[in-house]
Amino acid sequence: MKRILLPLFIALATVVSAQDLPAARKTLDTLTSATLWGRGYTKNGMARAATYLCNEFKAAGLQPMKGTDFRQNFSYPANIFPGKMEVTINGKKLIPGQDFIIEPSSRSLRNHLKLEQKDSITFLNPSERLFVVLQNKLTWSVAPAVGDYTAVLVSKNSLKSTPETIDVDIEQQLIPEFQASNICGLVKGTKYPDSILMITAHYDHLGGMGEQTYFPGANDNASGTALLLSLARYYAANPAPYSIAFVCFAGEEAGLKGSSYFTKTPLIPLNEIRFLINMDMVGTGEKGITVVNATLHPKEFALLNQINDQHQYLSKINPRGKAANSDHYYFTENGVPAFFIYTQGGISAYHDIYDRASTLPLTKFADLFHLLIDFNNALMKPSS
Repeated sequence: MKRILLPLFIALATVVSAQDLPAARKTLDTLTSATLWGRGYTKNGMARAATYLCNEFKAAGLQPMKGTDFRQNFSYPANIFPGKMEVTINGKKLIPGQDFIIEPSSRSLRNHLKLEQKDSITFLNPSERLFVVLQNKLTWSVAPAVGDYTAVLVSKNSLKSTPETIDVDIEQQLIPEFQASNICGLVKGTKYPDSILMITAHYDHLGGMGEQTYFPGANDNASGTALLLSLARYYAANPAPYSIAFVCFAGEEAGLKGSSYFTKTPLIPLNEIRFLINMDMVGTGEKGITVVNATLHPKEFALLNQINDQHQYLSKINPRGKAANSDHYYFTENGVPAFFIYTQGGISAYHDIYDRASTLPLTKFADLFHLLIDFNNALMKPSS
């Protein structure tokens, strides 16, 4: 009998994995599409992503965490670039995102200016407080305020001569209260509904820079959002003894705004969260995963390794200490035991226009899916 059931179990596991990857690919394609425009601050990108996730939560069979709406609304300031984004240096027109980005605290500027060299990589026009900085890699971000300067970060590979003149036309706008929403759902436990395992991932990214350029954010963090949705569908179809809460946070790229807001105004009591798993950048995995907070929770980390050693899901699980580098942080600060998991290896695209769904391998997506289910099952045992 065992010889019959074991191959059947393996076959079923393979089917689950095969079904997860097409669904994950579909989620990645949607979240990284031009329609959602980088899930950020222009062209209603983040709002459209929130609507998509609400619909996915509802279709999966999740319940709103509180009331009748999956949204938890909040706001924060953001400096955005919705319009003109034109830079020409020494007569060569540069391509936004590919040849240059704008430092996110920059102000609007339109002018033709001469540049003075400050050092080997920095050029400026003091009267207009314009800075041109040459960089090996263009890595964009989000700023909550506008400065009294404009900084253009230029790829070293885009210029063949020393910058001497610049034509710049940049439109910036400060939004004092950008409207955002955490998307929060729940699968109630069959035996212990007041004990909760929480699974989180941020769905926001950097949005767009100008009218033509957006940052897809496939690995960061459409990948974590896709894995969260896969787990949400699984637990909605297979309710666990304990409740499973799912939160897609907004505002992570702007400084963990969504998770900070949730911990200050929680929709469920924080002391009922037995453990939290946050997933951010999980689209690779050739070199295993890293677990932030591993040193804070050695018992749970040992359990995770034990399960992985038994099933050989991942090549390696690397421990890391406490870090304020994703949405687990404010939960940790409020006494909620939590892991933050990210994969290692594969593509190096990060906060740039090259973090695309088409080049994201999802190497260990299915294995991580099964590892987390096994880990959650072990955590939910009364003796654990």
